[in-house]
Amino acid sequence: MRQPDARTFLFDVLRACQNIIGFTSGLNLEDYAADVKTRSAVERQFEIVGEAIGQMLKLFPEMQEEFPEASRIISFRNYLIHGYASVSNEVVWGILQGDLPALADRVAELLARGEAS
Repeated sequence: MRQPDARTFLFDVLRACQNIIGFTSGLNLEDYAADVKTRSAVERQFEIVGEAIGQMLKLFPEMQEEFPEASRIISFRNYLIHGYASVSNEVVWGILQGDLPALADRVAELLARGEAS
């Protein structure tokens, strides 16, 4: 079986970011908090983001310089999975509004430049 290159993981991150943005388009925090299906979908996509970045950095540690916040992203993934009973809608919403767009833009730029291999 062929080992994936870093782009495989970046595509997964970008797709998950785009999914989150699409799932929450037109919503506010109150809408998000009231919709269990959307919350579940968003949390799952954030889990994919954290897992993909974690796996990518294991195989391609040189990518760490592109993701200085990787430990926070992976910790957030772990919080969603292991701390499921205490997940704060406000925290998730804050991350998707504040941090996610910049991450999606950076990943899209890396893919466009073709520098990840």
